[in-house]
Amino acid sequence: MHHHFGPTLTQHRQLLVKQRHELAEWFGFETRNKYEIFTSTGQTVAFAAEQGKGILGLMLRQLLGHWRSFELHFFTPERQEFMRAVHPFRWYFEELVVQDQQGRSLGRIVKRFSILSKRFAVYDAHNQVIMEVASPIWKIWTFPFVKQGRTVAVVKKKWTGLLREAFTDKDTFAIEMEDGSLNENVRRLLLAAALYIDLMYFEKKANT
Repeated sequence: MHHHFGPTLTQHRQLLVKQRHELAEWFGFETRNKYEIFTSTGQTVAFAAEQGKGILGLMLRQLLGHWRSFELHFFTPERQEFMRAVHPFRWYFEELVVQDQQGRSLGRIVKRFSILSKRFAVYDAHNQVIMEVASPIWKIWTFPFVKQGRTVAVVKKKWTGLLREAFTDKDTFAIEMEDGSLNENVRRLLLAAALYIDLMYFEKKANT
């Protein structure tokens, strides 16, 4: 198990992710979707941004929607990159490849074809399926991650809780780590999966 550079997600039962539009210049590259990741007490643990692709990217996005290729970069509060998630352009099946800052694989999230449900499989670095999501399409706000028949984490889009003022807008969602024994790699995959879900299902067309 190599030493993890970046935030330690293991001590948090819950992470909150909020889209932040004013962080535009913060990352040093042209950004599109920008996120702040923080704890239920309001402590910032990380930032993430989708790298912009200029005018061609804008045209492709209009044309292809979430089939487009994209890259998400994850940073510590000190602006050090610690993780990257790459979505290659594919027509047939979609996957998000997650790497640490050295380019080593942490795993991937694969979207499985299904008409009436939202289905994903989460693979670890050894290509083993470690969690699956199968959520009916009408439960649009909830994505349970299941391991051997047991829900170990949930990504929730619509949320009210302690930080009531942070949840007055629809740009915030929560990652609930129901299983406290999830290791750091798995938690990082969950964080990447949560942003992937946001881009796949909730991306606002007006925000181009």
